[in-house]
Amino acid sequence: MQRTRTSRKLSTAGLLLALLVTLLGMGGPGFVPTAQAASLTEVTGFGTNPGNLRMFRYVPDGLPAGRPLVVAMHGCTQSAAAYDAETGWTKWADQWGFALLLPQQQSGNNLNSCFNWFESADIGRGAGETLSIKQMTDRMKTDLGSDAARVYATGLSAGAAMTNVMLAAYPDVFAAGAPVAGLPYACATSVVDAFSCMNPGKNLTPAAWADKVRAAYPGYAGPWPAVSVWQGTSDTTVAPVNMTETVEQWTAVQGTDTTADATDTVAGYPHAVYRNSAGRAVVETYSITGMGHGQPVDPGTGAQQCGTAGAYVLDVNLCASYRIGQFWGLGDGGGGTPPGNETHTAVLPSLAADDGYVKASATGGTPATGTLEGSLGVAVGRGTDGLHNRAVFSFDTASLPDGVKVKRAFLTVARASGSGDPWAAGNRMVLDIRSGCFGASCATAADDWSAAATAAEAAQIGSFTSGTKASSDFTTVNLTGTTQVRLRLASAPASTAYAFMKSGADATLTVEWE
Repeated sequence: MQRTRTSRKLSTAGLLLALLVTLLGMGGPGFVPTAQAASLTEVTGFGTNPGNLRMFRYVPDGLPAGRPLVVAMHGCTQSAAAYDAETGWTKWADQWGFALLLPQQQSGNNLNSCFNWFESADIGRGAGETLSIKQMTDRMKTDLGSDAARVYATGLSAGAAMTNVMLAAYPDVFAAGAPVAGLPYACATSVVDAFSCMNPGKNLTPAAWADKVRAAYPGYAGPWPAVSVWQGTSDTTVAPVNMTETVEQWTAVQGTDTTADATDTVAGYPHAVYRNSAGRAVVETYSITGMGHGQPVDPGTGAQQCGTAGAYVLDVNLCASYRIGQFWGLGDGGGGTPPGNETHTAVLPSLAADDGYVKASATGGTPATGTLEGSLGVAVGRGTDGLHNRAVFSFDTASLPDGVKVKRAFLTVARASGSGDPWAAGNRMVLDIRSGCFGASCATAADDWSAAATAAEAAQIGSFTSGTKASSDFTTVNLTGTTQVRLRLASAPASTAYAFMKSGADATLTVEWE
């Protein structure tokens, strides 16, 4: 049986090579850096393995039974060792306490080591590569005592398409998934058909897409997996329309519509949430503006940073695996709760009457309030007069429910004008958060310059020259009164470099809680 399967696939070598090189672009050799070899372990004997795949796993030392399991599938030309730490998944496995399963394709099945998301024999329940991955999942649960209610799937490109395959074929196994630069389930069932799916993409009705999912497991009535969908807007390998079609597929399966119930920006990128009739988040999307084909990462040691940039692992200042894990509930301190728990969002405009800025010397001497707030906005950075400016935004957060758990908050500001580059030479625009008011009163005053913060440098705002920009996330929010945010440069510029920000309705604080 296996010999026949391999012969059939190799007989289409010409078409496969063209397709599979295209699926991760024409950027040369595969990205195969050294991963955490001491901890990434191959497992054999996990079942009949009809798809002839290899199984690797990463298990944090001392992981107890009853913990979640994440199945992460690499893209074309990649491997398990090129997808674990590079995308951040091993970091979160260690930090949040879950096991990581990494299936690996073999070149004998596919010339470019892509999962065969377009082969009808490999995308059905109980057959081919789909069954092999299911058998690996079963082996993990048996060996580690993983929580069967908290099993999740994700992947990049061909691995993302295979993620949708696993969610459709085994909705009774996977609580949620996250395709990154993927395609809807059963978009293609042959090599030739796969080209048109990838680019320009196929346009079906939501009902037609949903029917394909339901046909993968006839008679299954739910619950269906929640899905986090990621896509770069400049992806020419897997056209961005595939995100739209994937959303149509899974919202229809979930019985909801394609109109987002909540929208915001995360690290400056559009984010949308779709809820079912019970108010639960069942689909979300991240549209990564300007990104090509790959997995978003944000290298660094910060609490929300991850990954190592490389071929198809792209530094866009946003760690996809962190956000995906948060959507699944893996980062809640309890090792994960089933996704879809109701999250509430409030977008609060700043209180323009209390907004303003304070001017002082580079050392903070002789601070005084700025006078151009009403005409130009609030200033951050060094002005033409040689003085340095710190902006203060004030928000009435007393309207938020008392005692709730704030999942995340972020500031969005709009740039009005400026001079020079406040971010030059690696300078950072940071946010100090005050639970209450910085100075003796909430109105901007000279004492706001050096008043202590409840959380200093709690977040930062990246460089931008026009339009709006969202800060990174923070969680310090005063649920019983005012929350103030102070913007300042981490280092005092040696020459003129400042930005004026709009206040009032043009400066907002977004708070998510549960």
